[in-house]
Amino acid sequence: MTQDNKKGVDIIAKYFPSLSDRQKAQFEAFDALYRDWNSKINVISRKDIDNLYERHILHSLAIACFWGELKTGTRVLDMGTGGGFPGIPLAVLYPEVKFHLIDRIGKKIKVCNEVSRSLGLDNITTQHGDIGECHDKYDYIVSRAVMSLDALVALIRKNISPKNVNTWPNGLVCLKGASLDDEISRVKLPVSEFGLNEYFNEDFFNSKALVYVKV
Repeated sequence: MTQDNKKGVDIIAKYFPSLSDRQKAQFEAFDALYRDWNSKINVISRKDIDNLYERHILHSLAIACFWGELKTGTRVLDMGTGGGFPGIPLAVLYPEVKFHLIDRIGKKIKVCNEVSRSLGLDNITTQHGDIGECHDKYDYIVSRAVMSLDALVALIRKNISPKNVNTWPNGLVCLKGASLDDEISRVKLPVSEFGLNEYFNEDFFNSKALVYVKV
């Protein structure tokens, strides 16, 4: 493990101390995998690749801080996954949960497939396409700043399962920036907002939020 990788895994383990050795090894492997793929396909800003663990992996795992434990067999759709965030880090953390990653850009889905294969993740499926082409039902839909909240809710309501099995009722969980009052005011469903500095101490998270919409 390189010094940079160790530092990256350490920041994950700081907040998730129950990681297994397998999970630590999987998180360690993210660095080389995404550096390699980023040299071919720009899935993460090249200025930001050195911040992979804090700004992409840990950021994605804020959703896990919100969820807590999930029932085995819970189904999650990652809408507009890009290069696999937040879906792939969450799939590492929740090996008994099924994740479906969808994106309209085929080369980004290729990255998701190859990274998932390299990490040995068998709880991920992918789809190259639009959310309108996805007809399955899920317990949760997750995203990272894909579009405005009201537009996203309108698109994904049909994909939410009516049967609740976890602590938080089924719905949408989004990672967003701050200043969300205007977006939230346009959503006609129950909305909860959480500052990510409730979960993480790093300064990066002072301007980040998690939004949960009960659908």
